[in-house]
Amino acid sequence: MRVSMDIELKDTPGQLLLALDPISELKGNLKSIVHHHEERTPRSAIPVQLVFEIEPANLEVLIGRLKENGIGVARVDEKRFTAHGAVLLIGHIVHTDIQDTIDTIDNTGFAEVVNISLSMPQIDMRSSASLKIDAVGKNELHEAISVLRQVAIKKDLLVIEPIEAEIS
Repeated sequence: MRVSMDIELKDTPGQLLLALDPISELKGNLKSIVHHHEERTPRSAIPVQLVFEIEPANLEVLIGRLKENGIGVARVDEKRFTAHGAVLLIGHIVHTDIQDTIDTIDNTGFAEVVNISLSMPQIDMRSSASLKIDAVGKNELHEAISVLRQVAIKKDLLVIEPIEAEIS
């Protein structure tokens, strides 16, 4: 997962290293550091913005280690889903239980259907739906689409994939 974190450092040598070491030890992947040395927080600390990727299970451990090191954690914004894609489904989507199809993706634990747009021309005709899927990573997005393909085979639905896939 991608995390944006605002921390507060004392204005003494070695403070930034005290903040970065735990990220490295927990196999985090640092993406950016913005060190505002000329600014001060209300507590007279130096504000630093970090963006990194880390396993979700390690985030609370990291926050604990930062606090143990005397690093103030002012804000944590986690972005669990970093991969986004869209697929089209064609067939009797509603009659084959669209909720079950969505739940199958959501229950993977690594992907979710975040938007659906459905077109139903007539009750006895095939319908079409655009499903937007978010996942924790690119591999997981591909896995979620693979799961959807298996569901579609069982329900006699056509899957057109992916319209758009991006990593943010």
